[in-house]
Amino acid sequence: MRIFFKAFLALFLLGGFSHSPAIAADLENTLYLDLKNGRVTIEMYPDVAPKTVARIKELVRQGFYDGLTFHRVIPGFMAQGGDPKGDGTGGSGQHIPAEFSNLPHLKGTVSMARAEDEDSADSQFFIVLGVSSFLDGQYTIWGRVVGGMKYVDHIKEGVVPELLDPDKIIKMQVAADVTPEE
Repeated sequence: MRIFFKAFLALFLLGGFSHSPAIAADLENTLYLDLKNGRVTIEMYPDVAPKTVARIKELVRQGFYDGLTFHRVIPGFMAQGGDPKGDGTGGSGQHIPAEFSNLPHLKGTVSMARAEDEDSADSQFFIVLGVSSFLDGQYTIWGRVVGGMKYVDHIKEGVVPELLDPDKIIKMQVAADVTPEE
């Protein structure tokens, strides 16, 4: 019984129950992504992708992502956003070197979008909507959704310019910067 309890507690603390509210142990490495339907909580991986996580936090703290659209949302694959132009061609103007890892692209994985050049990631990111192992080892994984995936699953599908009135990031915040009222 004692072993079962310890296993249950470990699974709960590691986020093994996706329907339970996200409990963030490290608020400095947790993002809140507010969508029209609710809040998504993202656990960042500074030990896996330190340069990427640092740059994402910098952009979030500047309010860079607030109001940007999800310009490319493909059912069962991914939802991509973070482009100030809104069409998949823009960025913040600062490339981030690739930080590939052996982590898999499972549902809820948050990874950097890039062009053909491995070191071309900038501000665009995507959230994986279904297992996408063909991406493994080719894109920088910097986090995972630990709460609110049901809101990600409801982002309006399509690709700009055919996608009219795409869903937006209402606000993105580092959890450590959020006051209890927010």
